[in-house]
Amino acid sequence: MISEDRIMHTTSTVHCTFETYSRGQDTSPLFIHGDALTILKQLPAETIDFCMTSPPYWNKREYINQGIGLEETYQEYIVNLMAIFEQIKRILKPTGSFWLNLGDTYLNKTLVGIPWRVALKMTDEQGWILRNSIIWNKVKGGLDNTHDRLRNVHESIFHFVKVSKDYYYNIDEIRSEPGKAKVVNGSIVSATGVSGVRYRRQIELSTSLSDDEKKAAMRALGEMLAKVSLGEIADFRMIIRNQQRATHSASERVSGRARELREKGFYFLAYHPEGSKPGDVWDILPEDTQKRVEHFAPYPADLCKIPVLATCPPDGIVLDPFCGTGTTIFVAQNLERKSVGIDLSKEYLQIAEERCARLI
Repeated sequence: MISEDRIMHTTSTVHCTFETYSRGQDTSPLFIHGDALTILKQLPAETIDFCMTSPPYWNKREYINQGIGLEETYQEYIVNLMAIFEQIKRILKPTGSFWLNLGDTYLNKTLVGIPWRVALKMTDEQGWILRNSIIWNKVKGGLDNTHDRLRNVHESIFHFVKVSKDYYYNIDEIRSEPGKAKVVNGSIVSATGVSGVRYRRQIELSTSLSDDEKKAAMRALGEMLAKVSLGEIADFRMIIRNQQRATHSASERVSGRARELREKGFYFLAYHPEGSKPGDVWDILPEDTQKRVEHFAPYPADLCKIPVLATCPPDGIVLDPFCGTGTTIFVAQNLERKSVGIDLSKEYLQIAEERCARLI
């Protein structure tokens, strides 16, 4: 059974307890029982490094202890969320990030569009900067018995920051493992099979490159192959005038690559030696397929790992103001970050504490 001293109640002084926790060395989570807005107002400004949460969705189900998500209208629901997000912005450091997972719902046969209504109000009215919109593809999502629309299998995740630059972001923490180059018949071949033979042939046969451009292209191609051999890049693509299409845009007005293609006759796209960074579509199993039955929300641990690793420094503090059974907090502790979990339900906080205690 959970010990009462592991969960802080609203009768305690939130500000002082948080200050003591933030200065200490212990990375065990701090759980606070109470209303999210009330608790957030008591936390000091610019003290949180990272926030990730999945608020109760509007008009979806009954939640323990009532609370947000049970409003009469979605407009009222959004107003209540905005008040909470205003406090999150206040307590978030300038270097911090806020990741929001929010699901949608239908009203009178119409998809309401709640995630984007909220995101646009945050940028337009509260001054948040939206850095990414991620699609969470809920692999093997639940059944859908409707007969007049497609099955809903995705949710939105938004990455917000307070400033346009110099916020914390460690892209190298989330790169995928790159493929390795190899030697075949004495020639360097990249992980995807690039050996330079095809590019050399295209350069030799080109009617769009001058003799000087061909010499420059051959020389540059050799240099790129040497970088693959040395491990300075993982792979590359070569774009040759009138052989491959310019990436992004053929307009020189909007693309420096198009201008480079006109002036030099070629350019390269090099792949980082530490691997590629994740895209904005994540294929992740919902939590109810990952052997957790104490809580109805599908919010899974795998959803939090990329955000925490990329945007929370190792000595940072993680916050989830709707922590439920503690998925965000569980991941933060597993990654050795301090964390603060707030929830209106004492029962959910007990489950969260027990989950995190298994890591100790």
